[in-house]
Parts: sequence; structure tokens; C-alpha cells
Amino acid sequence: MGVVKPFLAALAACALLGASGPAAKAEPVKLRIAWIVPAGDAPLALFNKPGIAQHEGKSYTLDFIHMTSTPSMITALASGAIDLVPFAYSTFALAVENAQLQDLRILADVFQDGVDDHYTTQYLVLKDSPIKTIADLKGKVLTSNAAGSAVDIAMRAMMKKHGMVAGRDYTTIESVFPNMKAEILSHKVDLITGVQPFSEDPELKAATRTLFTQKEAIGVSQMIVLCAREDFIKKNRAAMVDFLEDNLRELHWYEDPAHHDEAIKTVAEFTKTSEKLWSGWLFTKKELYHVPNGMPDLDALQQNIATAHELGFVKSELDPHKYADLSLVQEAERLK
Repeated sequence: MGVVKPFLAALAACALLGASGPAAKAEPVKLRIAWIVPAGDAPLALFNKPGIAQHEGKSYTLDFIHMTSTPSMITALASGAIDLVPFAYSTFALAVENAQLQDLRILADVFQDGVDDHYTTQYLVLKDSPIKTIADLKGKVLTSNAAGSAVDIAMRAMMKKHGMVAGRDYTTIESVFPNMKAEILSHKVDLITGVQPFSEDPELKAATRTLFTQKEAIGVSQMIVLCAREDFIKKNRAAMVDFLEDNLRELHWYEDPAHHDEAIKTVAEFTKTSEKLWSGWLFTKKELYHVPNGMPDLDALQQNIATAHELGFVKSELDPHKYADLSLVQEAERLK
């Protein structure tokens, strides 16, 4: 027993040292992030290009959840099924006012429409269509991805400028973006919403022409903003900053002309499409604008929300400045 007691004492001492020493390494925080369009609202980490992100797999991991429209993300966020959402300007306001997500916070820019010479969403009709002006859309069938989405609001805003409202003067239907080409080529609809990369399809481009653009309808749009709920941000702030830092680092890598060919190859391989679909526009000024430091244009966002209010989709002209927490992306930019 004289040997056993010192041995047990030594074990107890080791246990105490372990308890008082450095804490065990924390597991990475899982960030469940919604997305709709690759190389659009989806984070560039979706393409899984190694060697760019420095923190993924260490402080955080990503769980990508594909959805078909930003309005459908509201329910998922409210129920706790997702953590990070790329909300359209209209969807953000709907989430705060209609779904009562008062703790929703704007974290960063995802992309903007109509900035300088960058891409703006195209509203397309067939080249041989008798529709020559917006007035010619009276009595026609128009399609967007969802009522109340950003591109849907812009479409309705342009129609309202010309004295027409949905249901009375024209019909709207909802469709997912990949199906719109077939719908217009088969004459099931008269106008579709042309968002990249679908609007870059060679067959679609050969058969259609632009009737108007989103920029012509509503000006510059803070189209998509990255959002999360306040409690989640507080609990996982360090991991969120790391994610945003990696996100900015990936944006700069993909948009660097020196990496263009490799970047296009990465996207084509992921999407199982031809490099020709992407090479002429992606990661250039021919695509939608991504702010290099991740800072959203809150003034443009406020004007966009006002447009959604005028069309009856949101209750009031919500001020997004009150819901922004840009400290994380600012910290991420400093650390990058």
C-alpha cells in the first residue's frame, strides 16, 4: 500500500495540472449558410479551392444549404435551420417587419446591381417577339423567381412606372432561374428575368434581347447583403470574423486577373459546365459588383426598401442603418 498511495497521489496531481492548464482545443463552429446561385450570392468557398482560406476547418466549417429564392430563407432562419443568409433588399425588410426578426443584423455586402459599368439584371423577351416597348407587356405573362424577391420588385417597379400593376394589366408567374430559358423559348411566358450565369447561356442570348434592365427600373441596388441573427453573432463572433476574413481573401484571389484562367477552371469544374460559359464575364467588370472591402451601401439599400414599400411588399420604409453591424467585416478587412 505504501507504493500505491504515492502513485494515486501522482495521478491526482496530473489531473489537477490538466484541469488548470490550457483548455482543450475548441471544435470549429459550424456555419450553415444559404445560397441560390453559384458565383453569385454563394460564398466563393463553395468552390472548395484549397490554399486561399486560412481559417476554414480550424475556427469554423461551412455547411452550404441550397435554396431557390431569398424569401424562402426567412422561414429557415426564423426556425434556426440556417445561420447565415444572403438576403435581397426586399427580403431583409420582410424578415424584420413581417417575420418580426428584430434581431437581424446586416454584416456585409454580397453584391450590388448597376454599379458603374458592372452587370445589371436583364429582363428578356424573344428577338422575334412583337414586344418592342414596356407598354407592349400589357396582357402578357412575366416571370421572376419569387414574388417579393429583389428582381421581382425591380420588374414590378418598371411596370408601375408605365401605369401597369400585376393581376390587372399583366400576369406574373414564379419559376426557378434554370427553367426560364425553356419557358420563354417555348412561348409559355413573354418575359423572363436574366440573372447571371443563366443570362450568359449562348442559346438564350441568341434567341432573346433586353427589353429593360434593373438599373433602368430602380437605379443602383444593394442587391444582396449577408445577414445573421444577433445572438448567433455574439456567441460566435471570432469564427464569424474569421469567415469574413477568408471570404474577402477569396474575393480578392478570384478577381485577380493573374488568377483568371485558374478561377474559371475551378468554377467550371464545380458546376460541371463549359469554361466558355464563364470566361468572358465572371470575375471581371461584366459581372455584378462585389465591394472589395465587404462594406454594403446602406443608403442604396434604404432606397431599395422604400421601393418595395411603395409596391406594398413591406409595411414601412425601414431604415437598414439601425440593423447593421459592420464591425465584423471591418475587423476582417484589417486582419486580411
